[in-house]
Amino acid sequence: MSDWTPTAMPSQAGRNVVVTGANSGVGFEATAALAARGAHVVMACRSTDRGEDARDAIADEYPGASLTVRELDLADLDSVRAFADWYDAEYDSLHVLCNNAGVMAIPRSETADGFETQFGVNHLGHFALTGRLLGALRGTKGRTRVVTQSSGVHERGRIDFEDLQHEADYDKWEAYAQSKLANVLFAYELDRRLRAAGASVASVACHPGYADTNLQRRGPEAEGSRLRLLAMKAANAVLAQSAERGAWPLLYAATDPSIDGGEYVGPGGLLNMRGHPAEQNSSDRSRDEDTARRLWSVSEDLTGVAVDLPAPE
Repeated sequence: MSDWTPTAMPSQAGRNVVVTGANSGVGFEATAALAARGAHVVMACRSTDRGEDARDAIADEYPGASLTVRELDLADLDSVRAFADWYDAEYDSLHVLCNNAGVMAIPRSETADGFETQFGVNHLGHFALTGRLLGALRGTKGRTRVVTQSSGVHERGRIDFEDLQHEADYDKWEAYAQSKLANVLFAYELDRRLRAAGASVASVACHPGYADTNLQRRGPEAEGSRLRLLAMKAANAVLAQSAERGAWPLLYAATDPSIDGGEYVGPGGLLNMRGHPAEQNSSDRSRDEDTARRLWSVSEDLTGVAVDLPAPE
């Protein structure tokens, strides 16, 4: 659907959705659009203060919005476990999990569990969250979905199993590209395993194109680079689409009836950086099933989350 916009979304009334990183950028815009269509959205945010400010802003625009803010720090596996335990205690269904939050091209640091931060937050945190919420997704009546946000930069990525944490050699963009490739590999492998289990859950990957969000600011800010920050702002002003439009592929992947699982969705316009959402081809490396299986096994070992799904034959 080359002309798809959120006005085409079916009603989301009676559906529970979790959006990570819901307080800003694409996550904020997706949360607002889903709530406007009647979904109850759990805003999973590292900062509950920023989450509550975002919730209030959405509620001002959509007075009937049903929103809950809950702390989730993807850089801390204890926080991931606590969030999932809370969700299972509070809710009896989960219709869509949007693995949206992320960090990009930041100086090397480590998560609470000792992982390189980009790999730890973008991939391992979401891997653990999905594994822990899988029971809720599978126990929900009807077809449910997991949508994992990647990036066009995944095409530059390689999974370096000999140095996953980039301890020997760190390049911020190589580390980011690896984490985004891991997102697509995970989304596809999850879909294959769900199909092997006969589960009524679809797994989809998406990317926002080039969207003007806070994601680009964090790297220059962390480095204290005023020049890079100014260059980023100039590039966003000239090339980027809005965060609202950057949310369209995620919303399409999360709600459109045509989605069956295993798709990769992104903007279908100029260089796949902007435009209406469309199904696209991801990189050849993202389709490597041997790499995907190995990454799955390593991710289970690193997170301690054993996902109860059979390996596809």
